[in-house]
Amino acid sequence: MAERVAGPEIERLVQLLARLPGLGPRSARRAVLHLIRKREELLSPLADAINVARERIVACSVCGNVDTSDPCTICRDARRDPSILVVVETVADLWALERAGLLNARYHVLGGVLSPLDGVGPDDLTIASLIERARGEEIREIVLAVNATVDGQTTAHYVADLLAPTGVKVTRLAHGVPVGGELDYLDEGTLAAALERRTVF
Repeated sequence: MAERVAGPEIERLVQLLARLPGLGPRSARRAVLHLIRKREELLSPLADAINVARERIVACSVCGNVDTSDPCTICRDARRDPSILVVVETVADLWALERAGLLNARYHVLGGVLSPLDGVGPDDLTIASLIERARGEEIREIVLAVNATVDGQTTAHYVADLLAPTGVKVTRLAHGVPVGGELDYLDEGTLAAALERRTVF
């Protein structure tokens, strides 16, 4: 068994950072050492920012985005086109589309995809509130911007079938998004092509 080389507080920090996506134990250890070396510049401000975030960040009751206000900044933005609603799987996908800056629309975060193998059914997602929005708001088009995975496409078909009676035009991203691709990892050019070539579902 490897001997502990640091105190329990530092080991705890390494273990917590190692749980983050893209960070394994080695990367987490390097990150912790960097934070310790830059204690005043990075560690203290990071600890403060995490505490503030823990206390103030909430999920938007309208779209599901995360922000420090409810409704979120996007939902409150009067400059956005209220007739277009972009449906995404996760907040990370919403942020990816916003980074690209291609569509001045509103959003709806499903909170995942249908996945019977993982025990995720329609009641586990925000599909019901999406249908309510389609019926209650002045929406002309709903863009299903879900990932091009099997579960993503299954979810898109399910949602499109439920939206059909509302009479709202339902489109999906064009095949500029590769099969198996996730929006958060795509470059802005691919996202732009996918949005420009979206098709009727």
